[in-house]
Amino acid sequence: MKHFCLFASVLLLAAATGSGQVRRCATMEVDKRLRQMDGEYVKNRQAIEEFTRKWIQENPAGLRTVVTIPVVFHVVYNTTAENLSDDQLLSQLQVLNEDFRRLNPDAGSTRAAFAPVAADCEIEFCLAQRDPNGNPTNGIIRVYTTKTSFTSNDDVKKSSKGGSDAWDRNSYLNIWVCDLSGGLLGYAQFPGGPATTDGIVIDYAYTGRGGSAQPPYHLGRTATHEVGHWLNLYHIWGDDGNSCSGSDLVSDTPNQADETYGCPLPAVRISCSNGPDGDQYENYMDYTDDACMNMFTAGQKARMQAMFAPGGARYSLLSSLGCVPPTTPVCATPSVLTASSITSSSAVLSWSAVSGATAYNLKYEVAGSGQWFSVTVSSNSYTLSGLNAATTYNYQVQAVCDTVSSLFSATATFTTLSSGCTDIFEPNNTKNTPAAIATGIDHYALISPSGDLDWYSFSNNNTNKNIQVMLSNLPADYDLRLYNPSGSLVASSLTRGTGNELINYNTSVVGTYKIRVNGYNNASNATTCYTLRINLSNSPFRGDSVLQHVNRPLVLYPNPAFDHVTLHYELTTAEVIILRIYDALGRIVHQEAIAGHEGSNLWEMDISHFPNGYYTVVCSLKGNHLYSALLVY
Repeated sequence: MKHFCLFASVLLLAAATGSGQVRRCATMEVDKRLRQMDGEYVKNRQAIEEFTRKWIQENPAGLRTVVTIPVVFHVVYNTTAENLSDDQLLSQLQVLNEDFRRLNPDAGSTRAAFAPVAADCEIEFCLAQRDPNGNPTNGIIRVYTTKTSFTSNDDVKKSSKGGSDAWDRNSYLNIWVCDLSGGLLGYAQFPGGPATTDGIVIDYAYTGRGGSAQPPYHLGRTATHEVGHWLNLYHIWGDDGNSCSGSDLVSDTPNQADETYGCPLPAVRISCSNGPDGDQYENYMDYTDDACMNMFTAGQKARMQAMFAPGGARYSLLSSLGCVPPTTPVCATPSVLTASSITSSSAVLSWSAVSGATAYNLKYEVAGSGQWFSVTVSSNSYTLSGLNAATTYNYQVQAVCDTVSSLFSATATFTTLSSGCTDIFEPNNTKNTPAAIATGIDHYALISPSGDLDWYSFSNNNTNKNIQVMLSNLPADYDLRLYNPSGSLVASSLTRGTGNELINYNTSVVGTYKIRVNGYNNASNATTCYTLRINLSNSPFRGDSVLQHVNRPLVLYPNPAFDHVTLHYELTTAEVIILRIYDALGRIVHQEAIAGHEGSNLWEMDISHFPNGYYTVVCSLKGNHLYSALLVY
């Protein structure tokens, strides 16, 4: 007989642990900790129980309304496996909706003895669509943590402890999903606890139905069990340690001695003299496998509904807007775009006023250029100036309301008038008074009178750093120079005659650049404009930024050389340049600093000690490559 009993106990142990994991809920551990540490919690629990008892007594018909609870999932993960998919979380929400409305597919598995008390709790759940600040949300927060697991100490509910802070418990059910250690499947906080830790916690491996959920807790019933606690339900056996003296305070759940593991269905398991029907182990508040759980009772429903009665601990959830997406304010798109008072260089643009608009964003481009310029204005009209003559422009307008902006309007166009050349940039005669110009469009100006200097400024940006400067339609011999943000000359184009000047400057330096246009030897023209255009690109422009466009190059003579060679080069200002000579293998065979003056410079050098061969002569200024030439000796 003793051997038989030992064998039976081994079988029971195997049934309870055969999956390698038994259901363990730490809700009562949390309750005990709070009772020991928080006197206010003890008072709150007593008041909630008294309210519940009285409300059930006075309202036998219940609430007679369906309650909808907004849910926010806090996914706190360390590994990819813990970062559950949206679909897995949505399957958990679906399980909650089925179980609390008794729409679960296995509702028919409730044994006949308990089917009469099985209840539709009339509680539903939605994924939050509005966050506590009124902004749109999908109801899922994902927080990476360096912690590899959590316990029932509520660290997962605090961002300062590697978790995620709770949303307002008066408007949301917080569900934390994480890796729980020690074989813990989940835990909840009863009503009446601290607001910052209110909600339930479930292990990621037992969240949702199917998918990544692990048997035998793969049907989402861990969350159903914990939400039951959150709505003031106790374990069905009363947590009395096998004494049959405890109670879950529900009359239609038979008193039973202890929790149930595995799935005894359809067997009758009698304890605490509860025959003939025995333990109600298919109740969600027992410890059976997910496949064995399938019901709440009418008495449990009454306890949960008491939470949503006026004065109940969860009553505020009835007025939560968490399930309601925020209303998008209306901001109409401007229409009736018109252009008037058009001249060769300006136009007045207007559009219909939009109700509630506090400002308007106007953007415009030279038709077909693809480069738009924007300005924000406070009224429904604006005067554009500095436009190019005989040029077609596109423009669009967007209304800016208090919290939202409209779409941009349909594109409207206008064309500036033709006229004789008018220089709109003067005075821009010094480096300190440049005219700021837009990139990507043509600009027209005069060099007049003789000796006139035209200075301009523009900026590149992190997206489009590389610079191209084009000077064309020249009526005289004009020169072009480019200066970097520190004010140093970095490129010149000095073509003789009226040929176009072009600088391609590929750079990583972002900032405000300056351009100087002047007549060579005081060349000028009082009636005919030149055309200036700056292009920016994220790709390098073809050709060296300086060398390709310095057409008054470094001249070496005689070349081929003998014992001496003369260098002829030009500088725009007095500067010290660095002269380097490279042999055919690219090695520096000579280097020296040369003080030069503005204009033409000659420098004679003794090369009698060089071996015969081919050499490259390079002149650099402040680290920038200015001139190069091939020397044969």
